[in-house]
Amino acid sequence: MDTTTATFGAIRGATQAEGEDRGSVLAATEELLREVLARNGLTGAQLVSVLFTATPDLTSAFPAEAARRLGLTDVPLLCACEIGVPDAMPRVIRLLAHVQWDRPRSALRHVYLHGAARLRPDLPRPVP
Repeated sequence: MDTTTATFGAIRGATQAEGEDRGSVLAATEELLREVLARNGLTGAQLVSVLFTATPDLTSAFPAEAARRLGLTDVPLLCACEIGVPDAMPRVIRLLAHVQWDRPRSALRHVYLHGAARLRPDLPRPVP
């Protein structure tokens, strides 16, 4: 994509890790990233940057490590901790992906997987 004519967009996503262990955090993050790219017809080259957050109960791995394992080595990544709100859903990994985008904002497909799908019941679910 020619960056001189590209527009930009932001895609939200979230998932709930199965457990608080390194493997669960990395697997959940990798699945989320793959789904964001697939549902939006994007390649890693179109990612401008990705901000990850994790709930305070996830401390075994940085979600950005999963992105690096997928080959996103030249994309700026940042991890942060979510606010520790009482009774919030546990083990949630969120992302905000900034992308080069040549379609209308209405074409963006936000991705909420597993238990995190309850966070955005207003979003359509893909047909399996």
